[in-house]
Amino acid sequence: MADKNLTTKDILQKEFKSAMRGYNVAEVDEFLDMIIRDYESYQKDLSYLQSENERLMSRVDELTKQAVLSKPTQSPATTVGSGVTNFDILKRLSNLEKHVFGAKLEENDEATK
Repeated sequence: MADKNLTTKDILQKEFKSAMRGYNVAEVDEFLDMIIRDYESYQKDLSYLQSENERLMSRVDELTKQAVLSKPTQSPATTVGSGVTNFDILKRLSNLEKHVFGAKLEENDEATK
């Protein structure tokens, strides 16, 4: 960020030398007053944005730490033994259910006949 050369106090206290064909002093003062108001507004905005940036950066750091800590590691439920996955287990369970419930359905069909 670039360094500022002037503060509002510097602008307020600036005095111009009078010359024979110089500027209207009241007009210069009005313009400097307007510059001071703008400068103060920019300084407030800058301070707010810097604090907001710091707050958001700390929030990003906090969320990054949480994400790292909560990152799931490979659990035993995901892989059982060598090469057996949850899909394989579900497939086996489905076959077992078909076998068990299929036999019961056949018994119910024979009993109703």
